[in-house]
Amino acid sequence: MTRLFDLLYYQLENNALDKSISGRDASGNWKSYSSQEVKDTSEKLASGLLSIGLKPGDKVAMVVYKNRPEWMILDFAMQMAGLISIPLYPTISVGEYEYILNEAEVKAAFCGSGDLFAKLNDAKVNVSSLEKIFTLDKTEGKPFWENLFNDTHATEVEKIKSGVSSDDLATIIYTSGTTGNPKGVMLTHGNVMHVVLQTSKHLAAKAGENVISFLPLCHIFERAVSLVYYYKSAKVHFAGTDNLSGPDGDLAYVKPVTFSTVPRLLEKIYEAIYNKGLALDGAKKKLFFWALELTDEYELDMKLSFGKKLKWKLADRLIFSKWRAALGGNVRAIVTGAAPCPVKIMRVFCAAGIPIREGYGLTETSPTLSINTMEHDGAMLGTTGPVIDGVEIKIDASDGNYQEDEGEILAFGPNVMQGYYKKPEVNAEVFREIDGKKWFCTGDIGKLVKGPTGRSYLKITDRKKELLKTSGGKYVAPAPIENRIKEEFLVEQMMVIGDKQKFVSALILPAEEALKNYCKKKDIQWTSLPEIISHKKVLKRYQKIIAKYNPEFSHVEQIKKFKLVSNPWLPFHEDGSDAELTPTLKLKRRVIREKYKKEISEIYSE
Repeated sequence: MTRLFDLLYYQLENNALDKSISGRDASGNWKSYSSQEVKDTSEKLASGLLSIGLKPGDKVAMVVYKNRPEWMILDFAMQMAGLISIPLYPTISVGEYEYILNEAEVKAAFCGSGDLFAKLNDAKVNVSSLEKIFTLDKTEGKPFWENLFNDTHATEVEKIKSGVSSDDLATIIYTSGTTGNPKGVMLTHGNVMHVVLQTSKHLAAKAGENVISFLPLCHIFERAVSLVYYYKSAKVHFAGTDNLSGPDGDLAYVKPVTFSTVPRLLEKIYEAIYNKGLALDGAKKKLFFWALELTDEYELDMKLSFGKKLKWKLADRLIFSKWRAALGGNVRAIVTGAAPCPVKIMRVFCAAGIPIREGYGLTETSPTLSINTMEHDGAMLGTTGPVIDGVEIKIDASDGNYQEDEGEILAFGPNVMQGYYKKPEVNAEVFREIDGKKWFCTGDIGKLVKGPTGRSYLKITDRKKELLKTSGGKYVAPAPIENRIKEEFLVEQMMVIGDKQKFVSALILPAEEALKNYCKKKDIQWTSLPEIISHKKVLKRYQKIIAKYNPEFSHVEQIKKFKLVSNPWLPFHEDGSDAELTPTLKLKRRVIREKYKKEISEIYSE
């Protein structure tokens, strides 16, 4: 297999399913496509795309709010017609749509429900290349995608398919970015297929087993994972994040054996578990926190004495089994990526029999570079795991003032992008020729660490562009500090600041529900988050948190002052104002610094 659409025929020939991909329809009922139906529908749509005048090499955009089977069918159809897909985030502004659609010279677009057709239609006014917009839901007066299904160009589709190679461009994915306009990452069939084949052996799903996909398919992380599921003939249930939990939620219905997620969602689950524990009384509450404290002792592959085995068995039966049941009861592993996952969160879940395996990669590397696995020596907490087969990693310390063994992570392999679309000057900056090889400069700082068996694991320590330099000339990596302190249940979000300043400080967004519980426990009258963050006792509690963690860091890295803030940091705002987080929930530091200029000024003028 060298082309992504080869997966259609691979599943059909090796392990055909009656329910290959599924999703909820407009009425909320589950609708499924068999392996045969996915293949047939994709071929008919490929023919239909050609019938409206699209030609190999043309670009077609796709955008939905929730993952759905039609997205995958559309993706396969475009590949077979030789078209290049341009996946879009649903939450970006009309102006951002205009920028991407114009640069990519998109000729047609497909969208899901909600306001997406209207946003694309508004953008279309200023996008001369965009000719047609189709909806995936039948709506009066709007072109419906099923009207394109036909066999009239079936022969031409077969001819195009036979001419597609692994080196051909399959998609251009515009990275959300933390600064400036998005850049289009050009990925070939071979780029993504390498990741699919090399990571499939590490994904805890077998043919015929249920999995769920809810991270946005417009991001290469979930898109590649969904293709791995298809390769392994797992039954994929596409969903959103709005109906995952509860007795009637999608997790309870699907009972998945695995899924992928981002750390922030895991943190939210942990916060919900913790707050439920706080709400208990008497013996139940003591038992809950006894079990939670037990997780602090957990290590991967640890050996237990007979007495400790009994303790863990009791904790599992009374507490941890309920956590697993809330995730459907069948989860064997959860893969997390896109941002660093706090070690405490991973330790708690792993101890509860819900193995968390963190991976690392970028859109530019299709995405996976390294991943922790379920093998005996395949995982090490606090790292992103061993480098995947076929990929080389180099730690380059030649252009920075790094800690021992640290440097910028450079990557070389068949999964590395062709480059950024129409950005030759940026491509010249991110690729570096070393020893006759063209290495991609990730912009991430890290090192390779040895595990107990001598195996190497990649550890990410920070982003190159996010390093702070104090006025005293000392470099500070904010991410490790932020990730450590965010393990506190009272901290929702945090950003370390201090570039060109005498000392390091922080903006802290409290976790509102947890803070409410704390106030109730301490007889502090709750009013609202904006008011309560100035309460002396609340400020004293957060000062205590800072004092607890500061000794773990060098003197220059310690938080000297902080400001509590109350406005939520979100990946989008309905009023159109700048979002504080990227769609993959990374901090947009430039935006946050701009929004909190006043608070930052107060910190350094007091």
